[in-house]
Amino acid sequence: MDMTTEAPTKEVWYRVGNAHEIDSPALLVYPERVKHNINLAKSMVGDASRLRPHVKTHKSSAITKLQLAAGITRYKCATLAEAEMLGRCGAPDVLVAYPLFGPRVQAFLALAGQYPTSRFSTLVDDRSAAGQLSEAAVSRGVVADVYIDLDIGMGRTGAPIDASAEGLYAYCRSLVGLRVLGLHAYDGQVREPEAAELWRQCRENYRPLAALVDRLVAQGFPKPEVIVGGSPSFPFYAGIEGVQCSPGTFILWDHGYATDCPNQGFLPAAVLMTRIISMPTPETICVDLGHKAVGAENPIDKRVHFPDAPSLKALRQSEEHLVLQAPRGHGYKLGDVLYGIPYHICPTVNLYDAYNVVENGTATGSWDIDARQRFRFPVGIDQ
Repeated sequence: MDMTTEAPTKEVWYRVGNAHEIDSPALLVYPERVKHNINLAKSMVGDASRLRPHVKTHKSSAITKLQLAAGITRYKCATLAEAEMLGRCGAPDVLVAYPLFGPRVQAFLALAGQYPTSRFSTLVDDRSAAGQLSEAAVSRGVVADVYIDLDIGMGRTGAPIDASAEGLYAYCRSLVGLRVLGLHAYDGQVREPEAAELWRQCRENYRPLAALVDRLVAQGFPKPEVIVGGSPSFPFYAGIEGVQCSPGTFILWDHGYATDCPNQGFLPAAVLMTRIISMPTPETICVDLGHKAVGAENPIDKRVHFPDAPSLKALRQSEEHLVLQAPRGHGYKLGDVLYGIPYHICPTVNLYDAYNVVENGTATGSWDIDARQRFRFPVGIDQ
């Protein structure tokens, strides 16, 4: 039974008429909303060639093919499994935006041989790492395409944008096994709902990157490509000529970004379906939405939002259970279906093998989340 005891908030687009046919917990995807988000992102940058969406959010060949059909040719990913998925889809330009060490170096270099219609590149932020990648490429008789990763405030990876940045850039260009394509920077720390403050932070973060580009050009280097921005900030960078924008979460959106970026216009396109499996007390219900079914890195009150039942309060969660406090006289029954929008969709997607595809209020099939699993080693490293 698809039960709602509270007044629905605005839309009921997420409800599924044949929910009784779907096991729970389930991850539902709504293709028309995905297409809306793709087209909106394209309109925001003005030209599909300026988009380099990150596939870490959806990890799906089916969604990648929707992006390809929309004319998007450049992509970003974090894992070799995602890179391989993009290669299988025939994505023309794939950036592995993650430091490569150990067996990943040879596996990355092998991707070009396995998928010759795709150009693969990666990041370096250190001379030692760049040297190791160059040596590995030379030993295979190839040249590795790279971007210099720069830190513009995230404090995670990336070289500092100071006087040493030009030296790192020049050093990498001197290595025979590397071809330096440009610069990469990510500002995931920017999550400001007030537009004026968001724009101010973006300007401050971009200023040293723009200055570095000017210094490199003044030293005689060709003007580098620049890749920058995530879902909250990319509309700002879309206003800078020539910059490639790399949002990721926009494709499915989530309740966290809907709260932090209320004016962007993206639509939630993925929803969790869960069922009441127990009623421990008259004012508590337990659903089958545990840690293994929704991203659980946030505090318990910021893991899932129930748009039909905003008064439900998360009390505790374990691997397969989520206990919710319900209003007195709530009327819920065992087996009732609830729909929840994750606060963070990216780690939530990673918990599922497939999406249940919902079209016109009916579940019609499934899309594999085929880049979810880790890359298996050794695979292709001898090619």
